[in-house]
Amino acid sequence: MSTTPSPSRPLVLVVDDEVEIRLALKLGLETEFEVHLASSAEEAEGMLAMHGYNVLLCDHLMQGEDGLPFLMRMRQKYPEVHRVMMTSYINPELLARSEALAGLSACLMKPLSLPVLIAAIRKAQAGH
Repeated sequence: MSTTPSPSRPLVLVVDDEVEIRLALKLGLETEFEVHLASSAEEAEGMLAMHGYNVLLCDHLMQGEDGLPFLMRMRQKYPEVHRVMMTSYINPELLARSEALAGLSACLMKPLSLPVLIAAIRKAQAGH
């Protein structure tokens, strides 16, 4: 059964291998969005098959499959889901490569500013 998000509460899947970050993001985002959490790319892929997510928010460096290859695969499998990557480390080359290969709506630096994150998710959801 598929979950269809309401237009007023977009459905966001947060993928990060650090439990504290996942929970903090859920707490910060749940006033604006319906938020689901995944601890790995593998778990997230299963959830993507079951729900109609608007935005996929994924960490860059994770145990198991890293965010960039995962987001690249999800671009092919679920092109309608907008992708935002979070990272603690980025350089201009990685940023350009990430945006091109994974079709990112945004690539955000940690630590994240909640207003900037919310704006990036809203922009991604709008298809920008």
